[in-house]
Order: sequence, then structure tokens, then C-alpha cells
Amino acid sequence: MTTRIPAKAKSILFLLSATGTTTLALHASKPNFSPDLVTSFPQRIGAGISATVRSSRALFTIASNIVDYKYSLHRIDAASDEYGALLSQVHLRAARRILKLCETNKGFYVKAGQFIAAMRQVPKEYAATLSSLQDQAVPCNFQAIKAVLIRNLGKDLSDVFMFFDEHPIAAASIAQVHRALLKDHQEVAVKVQYPGLEQQMILDTSTMSFLSTIVAWIFPEYRFQWAVLEFVKTVSLELDFIQEAKNSERTAKNFLKNKIIKVPAVFWEFTSGQVLTMELCRGNKVDDLEFMKRNHINPLKVGKALVDLFAEMIFIHGFVHGDPHPGNILVSTEGEHGFSLVLLDHGIYRLLDDDFRKEYCKLWKAMILLDAKSIYSIGERFGIGRYAKFLPLIFTGRTIDR
Repeated sequence: MTTRIPAKAKSILFLLSATGTTTLALHASKPNFSPDLVTSFPQRIGAGISATVRSSRALFTIASNIVDYKYSLHRIDAASDEYGALLSQVHLRAARRILKLCETNKGFYVKAGQFIAAMRQVPKEYAATLSSLQDQAVPCNFQAIKAVLIRNLGKDLSDVFMFFDEHPIAAASIAQVHRALLKDHQEVAVKVQYPGLEQQMILDTSTMSFLSTIVAWIFPEYRFQWAVLEFVKTVSLELDFIQEAKNSERTAKNFLKNKIIKVPAVFWEFTSGQVLTMELCRGNKVDDLEFMKRNHINPLKVGKALVDLFAEMIFIHGFVHGDPHPGNILVSTEGEHGFSLVLLDHGIYRLLDDDFRKEYCKLWKAMILLDAKSIYSIGERFGIGRYAKFLPLIFTGRTIDR
């Protein structure tokens, strides 16, 4: 189903697109980007043009969604069944427009789409539609990747590696991973950041913040401006490979005595802000039951080890992996217990202070003992007041009085 946008409403689209184009063009012209990302005047002009096109495309998409919501639901009683059905249709059309935008603009837009798809708070039409972005990752041209490697390592690849596979073994929205062999025959995985991401992040996240502000102004009930700030914070962390390497070593130290958990070792001599060289660890995704069956690995033992891993992170260390999807947790056939869990991608971590962790322990104790009074009391201290009644439903699937 499609909706024709009335002629008078098109002015909103053109106004937003023109405003955004001007704003982002000004951003693109600022000479405050890292010099090794845009190295010449023609490249800077090209980056400015690309930024203008990308931002204008985003602005037109969101403006189209705004008009669709406004005119499709105009004068419809919000309490009626018709409103609910129409709202679902508009959600779906809007989500499809955003999906097309993410697929076209790529880069951080794909990352943002993945971020939205993972949020429980968004309408189901958005989560379902944008979830297709989880598997989208187009590898970067190797010549561009090679330039990033040489610039960061300060040497030609032949001076560092005995072998370097030009074909990536994994690719994501901000980096790709290549298999290589160091001069001492150590097999490594080299994670390389796509060129120009720092500049692109500034431009794309500026556009997203601008759009979020516009939507909040037009729709006072919109409550997702915090999500843009969280996304920007998360992406900024992922772009710093030095910090990722430090997080990796801290986690390895935390689980030094745990013979089931494996964290790849970092090779600091060949690591920088845009290149991360680490020990190559083989394995299959933690949800690959067929792999476990073929290798006689008990999925229940893997599940218990996984629960123990994150329970220890939360309750003991207070240093928690922030992106634990199946692609970042591998099951390996190596290990004293017949298998091991390989923990990858340490860019995002959450620090939990002692007070929070103690309260969180008390919350679980209260839920297990069906102590509704304590649950409400803890909810007050967490700042969620009467909404504490939903905590047992979220964590255990049962209501507070069951």
C-alpha cells in the first residue's frame, strides 16, 4: 500500500532536504578532519559532495515518513480499531523507506539500522524490517584496505607478514578481518578499519541528530532522541581499536583461570587506532547446533558456560561485553573440557559500579523469592518507580504476583 503525498505537503520535504544539505555541506567544508583521511583538495571536495548527497537522501526519507504519518492518520480517532490498523501500515512503509536508505547510504546507516532493529522499544514493524541489515556487509576494495595497513603500520605488508590473504574472512559495517601469517609463523587475524570512517561518522551522525531533533519537534510524543546519543557513543567506541585491544586484554586477565573462556591475544607491535592484529582463533557461532552435534559438543554445557561467562562479568568484574551476538562468540573444539568459548570484538564494554551490582543481585533474589515489596523498593532506587512491576516479566517471563 502506498500513500500519495499532497502537493502542499511537498514543501516540507524540500525545506528539510534543502536545510540539511546546507548544514551538512558546511560540516563537510570544515578542515577539522584527520589529515590522513582526506589528503587532498579534490578528495575533500569529493567528500563534501558525497556527504551532501547522503544527507539529502536521509532528510528526504525522514521527511517522507513525517508526511506519511501526518496525512495518513489525520483526523482518525486514536482509540479506534481503524487507527491501530492504519498506524501499523504506516510503520511498515516508514520502516521500508529507512531500510532502503540504509542499503543505499551503507556505512553508518547500516550500523544505525542494526542498532534500531535490536531495540525492544521500537514498533515491531521497524525491528522486523530492519533486521535484514544484520547480515549485510560488503567488503571494501583491498587496495583501499592495503593503504590503511601501510599508513598505520609504517611498513609494506611484505615487511611485516609472510602471508596476507587479500580476501577477508569476515566483514562488518566499519571493518573487515583478514587472515595473515607473521614473520615468526604466528597465524593472526588482522582487523582493518574502512578508510574515511572518522569523517563519515561526523557527517552521518550530525545528520541523524538533526533528523531526530526535527522529528521530536513535529511529534512531541517521540521519545527516541536518547537513542541517537547512545548510537553516537557506541560507534565512537568501536572506532578506537587501541581501546578495543585494551578491553580485550582486561577481559583475558579477568578470565585467566577460566579454562573454557578464550580471548585472542593482541599483537601490540602491529596494532594501532585503525588496525588490530590478534591471535587467530577458529570456531563456529555459538548458536550453530549442527556444528556442536558433529563435534560431539553438548549444547547444554555450552549454554551453561555462556551463562556463567556473563554472570561473572556482571556480578564479579563489573566489566561487561556490550555486543554479545552469536558472531562474536565462537565455540571451538579445542580446550580441556572438549570445547571452549572464544570471545571476539571487544570494542564496546559497559562498566557496572559496585552499588548497581549489589542492587542487581538483590533484584534477582527478590524475583526468585517472589518478594514483590523488595522489587518495588529496588525499582524506586533504580529510578523507575511503579514500572518496577514489569521487571519480573522482563527477566523471568512471569508477572510480579505469579
